[in-house]
Amino acid sequence: MDKKPHNYIKWLWIFLLSPILIIFLLVTLIGIGVFGDLPHVEELVNPKNNLATVVYSGDMKIIGKYYSENRVNVIFKQLDKDLVDALVATEDARFYEHSGVDIKALARSFVGAFTGGNKGGGSTISQQLAKMMFPREKLSKPELIVRKMKEWIIATRLEKYYTKDEIIALYLNKFDFLNLAVGIKSASQIYFNRSQDSLKIEQAAMLIGMAKNPSLFNPIRHPDKTLQRRNVVLNQMVKYNFLEKQKYDSLKLLPLDLNFHPEDHNDGLATYFREYIRDNFLKSWCETHINPATKKPYNIYKDGLKIYTTIDSRMQQYAEEAVNEHMSDLQKMFNKDLKTKKNAPFAWNVTKQEIENIMTSSIKRSERFRSAKNAGMSNEEAIATFYKPVQMTVYSLRGEIDTLMTPFDSIKYYKGFLQTGFMAMEPQTGYVKAWVGGINHKHFKYDHVKVSRRQVGSTFKPFVYALAIQEGFSPCHQVPNVKTCISLPEGGDWCPENSDGPNDKNNGKMLTLKKALANSINYITAWIMKQYGPHVLVTLVKRLGITSEIPEVPSICLGTADINVFEMVAANSTFANKGTYIQPTFITRIEDKNGKVIEEFIPTTDEVFSEEKAYTMIQLMRGVVDGGTGSRLRFRHKLMNQIAGKTGTTQRNADGWFIGLTPELVAGAWVGGEDRSIHFNSMVEGQGATMALPIWGKFFSKVYADNKIKVSKGDFPKPKNIDPNLELDCSKYDAIDNDGTMEINEFDNLKEQ
Repeated sequence: MDKKPHNYIKWLWIFLLSPILIIFLLVTLIGIGVFGDLPHVEELVNPKNNLATVVYSGDMKIIGKYYSENRVNVIFKQLDKDLVDALVATEDARFYEHSGVDIKALARSFVGAFTGGNKGGGSTISQQLAKMMFPREKLSKPELIVRKMKEWIIATRLEKYYTKDEIIALYLNKFDFLNLAVGIKSASQIYFNRSQDSLKIEQAAMLIGMAKNPSLFNPIRHPDKTLQRRNVVLNQMVKYNFLEKQKYDSLKLLPLDLNFHPEDHNDGLATYFREYIRDNFLKSWCETHINPATKKPYNIYKDGLKIYTTIDSRMQQYAEEAVNEHMSDLQKMFNKDLKTKKNAPFAWNVTKQEIENIMTSSIKRSERFRSAKNAGMSNEEAIATFYKPVQMTVYSLRGEIDTLMTPFDSIKYYKGFLQTGFMAMEPQTGYVKAWVGGINHKHFKYDHVKVSRRQVGSTFKPFVYALAIQEGFSPCHQVPNVKTCISLPEGGDWCPENSDGPNDKNNGKMLTLKKALANSINYITAWIMKQYGPHVLVTLVKRLGITSEIPEVPSICLGTADINVFEMVAANSTFANKGTYIQPTFITRIEDKNGKVIEEFIPTTDEVFSEEKAYTMIQLMRGVVDGGTGSRLRFRHKLMNQIAGKTGTTQRNADGWFIGLTPELVAGAWVGGEDRSIHFNSMVEGQGATMALPIWGKFFSKVYADNKIKVSKGDFPKPKNIDPNLELDCSKYDAIDNDGTMEINEFDNLKEQ
């Protein structure tokens, strides 16, 4: 009997089974580590992702992120159903039937490779996830085959340790959708400004379509190709009964309709605040807190921390609107003022040498100069680069402008913009509710709330008057408005003048403390200073949380010290908090990526005044708003509730201030030039009531108009045990005239004309 047919059959079976046996043997050898280690179980169960640190407002809105990859993980139940359906229909129709490797799809792929037909890819969602979690290096073809088989093994192991739903979530969290959108949560926000659980079906289809090739189907660079790919995904959803054909016929005609919001640290709410906590708070916090998972200090760019702040997103929005509205109007006024200055933007009396020194100092502080020095240039060579015109984009009130300008001229140009700092704080809790550190974070990064310190002027006077109130004086105590001289330790006398000098019509009269503070009378302030001395005053303000350096000299009573907005608002909040200073708090707690609390922050407190003395100070400071230099809040901003406050204007109008107190919210604003030699010529335009107070007024008008923000317009609570003989109503002694406000009225009328 001829055995040849049997031999043919035997060799046919060998030919057919050998590849399978070889693949089986190869997979077995790979599985036991012959061709290199596979990820350990721990790596599969706890995959290492770089997670963004997320900053939350007090009302639980995301106001910012810090990241190396802009990724925030979500769980399966937070995914839109259309996302899941589109992914399965397009990338792995048998996803819920296989265990990581789809044998049928692989066979179809092999047949397609041998026959030249297009039978589709064989990679499952689990295999694609394995590829993303453990990326391929640059490999030769043999190495690539081994790597592909490793991914099969990893995929099956992933299926062992995760549910199907968890694998879907892992996949969508891991995928890089480009344009700083890593993970589905960031992608939904950046491309459509929506949450990943509320996408429209066509939006979900577009994002899933990017999974095939995000560079090719990038909706920003290739919108037409992306649209075609989106419709392919929708068609796949029809094919697998996730979408009705009739609805598909309508959806495929829709445009991409992107709402592209690329995330930038210079955009969004509270940019100055976010940068401050990143650079000045979290940086040092991370150095002293160890991540138990890595045994290293926490990394705010990779460890997925959750930062819960006290900022109220609505108040923050109103604060930024108030700043933008007022500073735009004020800058237009200042630009007109600059046209009258021969040294613009510097004041007329600044010498050429002073201007040269200011400009040279600014050049040497710039990033351009530092880069030139790092490149090996000498000082002279580095400075010379500032006089060569270059293409640049500069800030303007009308938006950014592309122009050709020398870096020297750009520095001078930017100095012509007035700057500002504004902060609002809840006096009972210490919670900072709003923080605006400047006019535009992209072009002016210096924070004027906490970092900058400026001369405070007359806003310091309430602390001086608090000494008198502590010693039992009432707001109605009368003092002669005459020049007071204080002897100096080094010899000579210090004898300050009133702002109107010897021509002040109130000179020589008896004035109550309330009227004196309302009209910011220097003679009376100096008189109080003489009673108690600089040391006692400095000791008091230190207890009020002011850590800025304050020299113990008599002139500090008129506000010669440099203090920041942050400290001034907190110190004045003591009066609204019944005499107890509370440390400002801007972060309540920090959690790790799993929601475990790492640290909670509780502010320190100090009872500086009795409740009665604090209430007395409030009544004293109310005179500023009811008829003094802060009365614009009444006639201009129509704020008729109880408000205590103080304006401040420094020498030559270099700094304008206003600090205002209500029972439930205290806020302060500063406005001035980058350099003190840049200011308005006129006191009418340069005083605190014109430069800073309107920000406060606009902010509170917006807050009060929002019924969802529970900030009361009620009165300051009166202590139960207040001395019945304490005089608070001083009307019988003096009717507060409008000398300080007539200039403001006249100025407003001129502006309206």
